[in-house]
Amino acid sequence: MKEQKTAYTVLALNTLAFTVCFAAWMLNGVLVTFLVDNGVFNWDAAQMGVLIGIPVLTGSIMRLPLGVLTDKYGGRPVYAILMLLSAIPMYLLGQANSYNEFLIYSLGFGMTGASFAVGIAFSSVWFSKEKQGTALGIFGAGNAGAALTTMGAPSILRNLTDGGANIEGWRQLPQIYAIALAVMAVIFYIFSTNKKPASGQRKLIEMLAPLKNVRVWRFGLYYFLVFGGFVALAQWLVPYYVNVYAMSIVTAGLLTSIFSLPSGLIRAVGGVLSDRVGARVVMYWVLGSIAVCTFLLFFPKMEIESPGSGIMARRGGTVTAVSETEIHVGNDVYTLDPVLVRDVDDTELILLPKVNSWHEAKVSVGDQVLKKELLAQGITHIYFQANVWVFTVMVFVIGIAMGIGKAAVYKYIPEYFPDEVGVVGGIVGVVGGLGGFVSPIIFGRLLKSIGLWTTTWMFFFLITLTCLIWLSIVVRKITKKDTRIEASAS
Repeated sequence: MKEQKTAYTVLALNTLAFTVCFAAWMLNGVLVTFLVDNGVFNWDAAQMGVLIGIPVLTGSIMRLPLGVLTDKYGGRPVYAILMLLSAIPMYLLGQANSYNEFLIYSLGFGMTGASFAVGIAFSSVWFSKEKQGTALGIFGAGNAGAALTTMGAPSILRNLTDGGANIEGWRQLPQIYAIALAVMAVIFYIFSTNKKPASGQRKLIEMLAPLKNVRVWRFGLYYFLVFGGFVALAQWLVPYYVNVYAMSIVTAGLLTSIFSLPSGLIRAVGGVLSDRVGARVVMYWVLGSIAVCTFLLFFPKMEIESPGSGIMARRGGTVTAVSETEIHVGNDVYTLDPVLVRDVDDTELILLPKVNSWHEAKVSVGDQVLKKELLAQGITHIYFQANVWVFTVMVFVIGIAMGIGKAAVYKYIPEYFPDEVGVVGGIVGVVGGLGGFVSPIIFGRLLKSIGLWTTTWMFFFLITLTCLIWLSIVVRKITKKDTRIEASAS
């Protein structure tokens, strides 16, 4: 009973610490945008992108070594030291006066992103295999820290700067985050109980042996999608809403939180589902849902005008009358579809593409025409609204699927690698974190080369399809193997 109480206490502390760390990890997305918008620093879009992404990179790279250290020394000292060390560059960030200083300090506090690998390894050792999915799902709900920063930091900045009157007040925000990290480190160390897996006492080369297993990298690809995609979209959706739907930054931020907040909180549900029906079944539903939604988001808001079905003369003769609805050639009368207004009321909810067709006369009164000569050209106008509310619902579903998928992936790890959760969880976390770093860069490149914002969803669809195919191949092999074993046993 006491062991169980301690396990839940550690899980609660792990989750709380991860929430604080994740909120700190996402700080630059809000802070850098605020500083540039208010003219504190004159950084271009490329520099802003690097500063926003660099903590994600650091946190991703550090996940493997910190996962190894957690397996070796336990989560209590590693987690506490991680938060204390991260608090130092976070505090110094408030004193930065140049791009290089901001970059260096961002690299430092980016270590908070590695807290995931520590928390996963430290949580898993306290729970049995049957409950690990639920426990890790609850822990992963700390992803909601991203939404806390997205929604809370702008208001704090507004208060600290007196609505922009005292712009230097921004420097207090990193200090507040640094204090939160330091206080959390002390609370965590005082109230948690350390525990190490038996495998932690092996040599480093033995601990890293699972990395030769292809299965680890398959889990990494899954996590590239569900976690890396979450981190990338949590930042990318703001400019997406602003550019595609002409939203204000405030409204775009609120709509983005519809994606990020539920995605973080739903992770606990993903853990419960993975325990009850298995991670494999959950991943099929997750990947299938993401594939369907991203495919439906392929099609951009657009208007297309194309040649349609025209009207040709049945016999030659002289054009005697031309109007919007008729053309007279000799004794023949040709009926035209009238020209429709091209403008579409964008406030109207249009789910499916709206197609209109009409004719435009190509002849005038007195013209001599031959048989099968074109009298009126057909025009087809296609309008697709890509309604913002339908779009938001689709993105919400993708966020929910990613949140559940994050838990399912980490349910796999203790099942297949019970003694190497820190190491395997670390490398899977590295791949996932790198997804959050490189995906926005890929989005930007695709947008620049093709000119469509929806290339974001095309990219995710291809990744999802790859994951589905790989999962299906593996399941098919396992099924055949089980069938052979049953046959030989009988």
